[in-house]
Amino acid sequence: MFNTNHTPNIGEVEILREGLRVVTAPNASPMTFTGTRTYILGEGEVAIIDPGPDDEKHFEALTKALFGQRVSHILVTHSHIDHSPLAHRLSQTFDAPIFAFGASGAGMSEPMRLLAGQGGLAGGEGIDTNFKPDVLLQDSEEIRGVGWKMEAIHTPGHMSNHLCFAWEDSIFSGDHIMAWSTTLVSPPDGDLTQFMISLEKLQGRSESIYYPGHGAPLINAQKMLSHQFTHRKTREAQILEEMNAGTVHQITSRIYTDLDHRLLPMAARNVFAHMIDLHQRGIVRSQGALAFDARFSLTKD
Repeated sequence: MFNTNHTPNIGEVEILREGLRVVTAPNASPMTFTGTRTYILGEGEVAIIDPGPDDEKHFEALTKALFGQRVSHILVTHSHIDHSPLAHRLSQTFDAPIFAFGASGAGMSEPMRLLAGQGGLAGGEGIDTNFKPDVLLQDSEEIRGVGWKMEAIHTPGHMSNHLCFAWEDSIFSGDHIMAWSTTLVSPPDGDLTQFMISLEKLQGRSESIYYPGHGAPLINAQKMLSHQFTHRKTREAQILEEMNAGTVHQITSRIYTDLDHRLLPMAARNVFAHMIDLHQRGIVRSQGALAFDARFSLTKD
């Protein structure tokens, strides 16, 4: 199902199809796979999708790739530090506006906002708190450039201000859906309830090719959407079976027995996201305040 065979030439332009190129940033890691993929859409007058980290080598690679061209749009799927920080510098360099759903925290659900205000959730990993778009995009809004048009699709879940961008038969999917891995959902910025709704939203569309924020293009995207939806439901069932373990960390260690130890903290965040969702649905309860280190049990016990 997953494609982990991806060996891009970092910093070099890769032609994906007519009118679409990509440059991969030098920020490979267990969380970013082979690095952030910055897409260049159009010819002559172009749009940049997901500028990436504020990295000097990546900036130089992009300015080289964009030499002699006009940048009309800088589009950001979401404001994690591996996707949005270079937007400001590119905006100044090319005199181009930044388009996004909103600043970090925009689109956060009311239940998650209330939980975040109570404290105890931790989270907030890798958030670009300085991100400020010039133009706010609404769900289903159309964006037009020279020779192309796109539709903004609000897909909160991985992050509350996450957008996907539909173009022709494809979607720039950011971190919502990728070919190499399932998606991290880390509260309070990540919201599993919203994530599942966003999965269903994309399942209702016809685009078959996804260009994600990390890794190779995703072919037959609908199959992956179905797999990820089923995966989350399976994970929920595993968590419910291990509720006697009590805490998020204990449940995580029982479920993720063969995971790279470096990824266990993120796996725990995913389990916590499920706990919040189950708590909101009245399936589990916490001893004391709903928090990352709380003990949980089934409400029917």
